[in-house]
Amino acid sequence: MTRISTRPYSFRDSEMLRQSGIHPVLARLYAARGVKEASELRSELPQLITPDQLLHVRQAAIYLADAIAVGKKMCIVADYDCDGATACAVGLRGLRMMGAQVDYIVPDRQIHGYGLTPEIVALTRQEKAPDIIVTVDNGIASIDGVAAANALGIDVVVTDHHLPADTLPDAAVIVNPNQPGCGFPSKNLAGVGVMFYTLLALRAELRQRGVFDQQNQPKLDVLLDLVALGTVADVVKLDANNRILVAQGIKRMRAGRMHAGIAALFRVAGREPQQASPFDLGFALGPRINAAGRLSDMSLGIECLTTDDEGRAWHIAQELNSINADRKDIEREMQDVALLHLDDFQPAASNTITVFDESWHQGVIGIVASRLKDKFYRPTITFAPGDDGIIKGSGRSIPGFHLRDALDLVSKHAPNLIMKFGGHAMAAGLTLRAENFDAFQKAFEAVAQSWLQADQLERIVETDGPLEDAYFSTDFISLMDAQVWGQGFAPPIFCDEFKLISQRILKERHLKMELEKNGKRYDAIWFGHTDSLPERISVAFRLDANTYNGVTRVQLLVEHIE
Repeated sequence: MTRISTRPYSFRDSEMLRQSGIHPVLARLYAARGVKEASELRSELPQLITPDQLLHVRQAAIYLADAIAVGKKMCIVADYDCDGATACAVGLRGLRMMGAQVDYIVPDRQIHGYGLTPEIVALTRQEKAPDIIVTVDNGIASIDGVAAANALGIDVVVTDHHLPADTLPDAAVIVNPNQPGCGFPSKNLAGVGVMFYTLLALRAELRQRGVFDQQNQPKLDVLLDLVALGTVADVVKLDANNRILVAQGIKRMRAGRMHAGIAALFRVAGREPQQASPFDLGFALGPRINAAGRLSDMSLGIECLTTDDEGRAWHIAQELNSINADRKDIEREMQDVALLHLDDFQPAASNTITVFDESWHQGVIGIVASRLKDKFYRPTITFAPGDDGIIKGSGRSIPGFHLRDALDLVSKHAPNLIMKFGGHAMAAGLTLRAENFDAFQKAFEAVAQSWLQADQLERIVETDGPLEDAYFSTDFISLMDAQVWGQGFAPPIFCDEFKLISQRILKERHLKMELEKNGKRYDAIWFGHTDSLPERISVAFRLDANTYNGVTRVQLLVEHIE
């Protein structure tokens, strides 16, 4: 079931924003997203929360500055998604700017599993022989891995943003806004954001030691295109602080001041960096980097972001593009198989979906879980086979159901069921023995039965209500496109009554319509729907500027119709 609702907003907040010079429609949109003052919308770098509020970041800065001073060798151990790849690139570039000897290594999803495992520590020692391992976007749950490194005389600096378990690893320093006792006001930094903050603190420490002054210090803002990409691609909440990081990164892209790999990804995706938006980062660039970690080797993705050779970057971007095309094919096949498994799925009888298939690919189950969650609007976990009778699951959730906490509860009720798990509210991963799949399915469903009410299993398309006729214009679309929208700061969706003038099916998959309101006509398209509609409809839509034969017209992208 899906229904359309209108976001409430404070008229007073909206008026205050309007009086401070904000466009009247934007003032209303911002007020509905909890913005109270215009200062929350400022996107200049000095508005960032200061690094000193991040627990242990000063300690990390001192530790790293000491290590640089005596020429210790560092190795970054990255995660194999886009946040991990950008965090690795930011760490590598930033630490080298500060004079560090640093290299990186990436776990293989299939061989090493997730995070700093004892296996990846052994490999790092063998291949890189570092004095220090720096984790990015992982490590907070790597108790065994950190212990293995310590036993080999390698120190570990953990930079991560995932939720910690009850025990923390015995690392030299841990920087993570979500660790106990950290008062950092934004808990939503991505892994790449945590690494960027660690570099800001390190640079301040090196200034204090007289290694740099304000004039000759490394310019860390050159890393912001990478920070923006990782932040958007990891779907963390775009709170005021993350919006600054993303806005600054996008500003660099639009001005053409971006790294060779990011420029190459825009080109291969057929997108214009001059019009860069969070949508491009989340749906065009991010998936191409992620595809490497899913199907091939994430070091390709990281090389794309760390090379300054434009020819090499273009070559890798093309390779990433073809891996991403393969990923889409595999995903489509897996989705078809999943729907066969769910042939007799009764939404009324079940609050969760758990599916396993012998033929599935570990790298793509997360995307399939996401698609099934979107289709059925239930917390969903899909499993693929691992080695030695083990199966690996990747889950995606809906608002109001904290996935990591749910897995934690399952493992407390049945301690031997889950071998290991980790993640956060909306996404998590876990490992089971294949013979425990049925028992897990029942235990997971039991948690959802006790936690979720029927109304939480209804998809709600939240809209910003009607839009005045005057703003169905390409100028207004440009104004909206210049803002940073994304996770937790939703892009505007409007809703209104229209008269349906005509409808036809496009490519057997999409519904093309002409709609009328107050005597004005608009083109509209509803992707993935072919239902025949009545004459009067209530439409939830986004505004889009569609250019065809050199003419740009306003088009409505339909989200839902009642």
